[in-house]
Amino acid sequence: MWIKKSLFAKLLLGMLIAAVIPFSLSNIVSYSTTSEGIEQNVIELNQKTMSLGTDHIKRYLQELTLDSVAYYQDNALMNNLRRTAASPLLLVQIREQLNQLYGGRSEMRAVRYINAKINQTFTLQDNVGLGANISFTDIVLPERYGDWDESSEFEVTRIGEEQVLALHRPLVDYPSSDVLGLTSLYVGTDKIASLMSPLSDSSKGEVTFLYIRNASLLYSSADDGAPPAAADIDLAAFAGDDGAVDGRYDGRRGIYIYQKDRYKDLPLTMVKFVPKETINESANEMLNRVLLIQLVAIAFVILLAAALSFMTIAPIKRLLRMIGQVESGNYKMEPTSGNADELGVLEQRFRTMIRNLDELVIREYRGKLEISTARLKMLQAQINPHFLYNTLQSIGTLALRHGVNEISDKITELGSIMRYSMDLKTETVPLSGEIRHVENYLSLQKGRFKHKLSYALSCPPEALGVLVPKMILQPLVENSIVHGIEQGSGSGTLHIGIERTDDSLHIRVIDNGKGMDPDAVRRIKDEYAAAQPYREDRGIGLMNVLYRLQLYYGERFRWDIESEPYESTTISLHIAADRLQGGESDERIDRG
Repeated sequence: MWIKKSLFAKLLLGMLIAAVIPFSLSNIVSYSTTSEGIEQNVIELNQKTMSLGTDHIKRYLQELTLDSVAYYQDNALMNNLRRTAASPLLLVQIREQLNQLYGGRSEMRAVRYINAKINQTFTLQDNVGLGANISFTDIVLPERYGDWDESSEFEVTRIGEEQVLALHRPLVDYPSSDVLGLTSLYVGTDKIASLMSPLSDSSKGEVTFLYIRNASLLYSSADDGAPPAAADIDLAAFAGDDGAVDGRYDGRRGIYIYQKDRYKDLPLTMVKFVPKETINESANEMLNRVLLIQLVAIAFVILLAAALSFMTIAPIKRLLRMIGQVESGNYKMEPTSGNADELGVLEQRFRTMIRNLDELVIREYRGKLEISTARLKMLQAQINPHFLYNTLQSIGTLALRHGVNEISDKITELGSIMRYSMDLKTETVPLSGEIRHVENYLSLQKGRFKHKLSYALSCPPEALGVLVPKMILQPLVENSIVHGIEQGSGSGTLHIGIERTDDSLHIRVIDNGKGMDPDAVRRIKDEYAAAQPYREDRGIGLMNVLYRLQLYYGERFRWDIESEPYESTTISLHIAADRLQGGESDERIDRG
């Protein structure tokens, strides 16, 4: 798993967890606390409005009660009602009184008067809305008011298909307690609905109910007018004059808020159902705002955590890269961050350790290179037998074919080469001496290859007097002939170009022989970068020249090798001008 291999990922993930978990816990606690607080506020606010609604209902019931005793305001009617015999005037007066009661309110559905003296019932009703064939509850009239049950004055009943509020009010012949009759008002719930409609918002799923007497539902704001199921609400569970209980209505969870009151001896209970989602709406809005703020905070935490993790990991990665460089033999360390913290100190200590190690390696390398130089001097006294054999064979062949002069020239060139190679006292020579040595070598090789080998050599006068380490050109030329031309097609062209600029001395050895593939070029560069010890099987070749130049000029020496097989293989040497010694010569070399 990638996180197991990345310290950066572990630090970043740890910081995110440390930030997200507290935020999440605070959201849960905050949401729970906020929901409880909002629910309590909703209960208290609704109880206040329901208390006002209950007062309005009580005033309305008081108005109905006053309407039912309007008989007392007509003395003539009261005198006739005391008579035990019916008269036309009495019948007319009763009809007029019923018409006044029926027409006084638009929600009035029916008015009934039972005359106890003449034992006759008078009814005025809405035949159009209720129908002609309707029945009313039979009520037994007591002879005296003391026998009347006041709790039965109000009841919920049905007239036809409509549920109405019935008010039964005895007509008492004060100051006596004799009952003259009974007035019954059958009132629709239109007015009650107008009084209770402001208490609930049906669009939010809120429903209000009004109960009278023993759990008789008088009004419900539900569209279908249906009461809640018995399993949803139990008035007996409503303790105290007000409060709230959890419950369900129409499958939705919520709370039932109730308010209890009394009108005379009539119990009134107003109930309101509020869904949980309505209560939690404000809490959800607050939670959304908090989440938005926390998401922005988490984004800042992520950026800060990423920055801190990067600042922590970057020095460790630099240390790993430096360790990899040391493993590959490169002791040149990249600059440190310069931080003064623990990781910065660790980087600085590691650089110090590598610098000390580099000095030890250089001392050891210099010792091995001195051994290699000693071997070189020994080999300089031992000309390659194969080369001597081929050269002498060429001289013999030329002696047979040509005159003594050419043989003398070849022997002279061979003698020059031997003297130059066996001079063990001289370590640096003018570049012109290296060029003469290479020319003698190429002249002898040209005798071997005949027309199959051609070469060109160019050098400006300002470069001829520059002092360079001995034997740096001939090994490169020999490598080009032996490994490039001889092992290739057997013929080819060799070019040795030397340039002197204000900045450096450039030496290039170019051939169009066999060349090298990219892997071979990379192996040579890796071997040089690793500063591997001298390898005897390579002989006096490229590595020996490069090592000696690096030891002599240090970081002011650079080199490169490029190869396109059978097209161009170039070995380039660059020596900075500030390390060059020697002056200008009058001679210019440009031969080919």
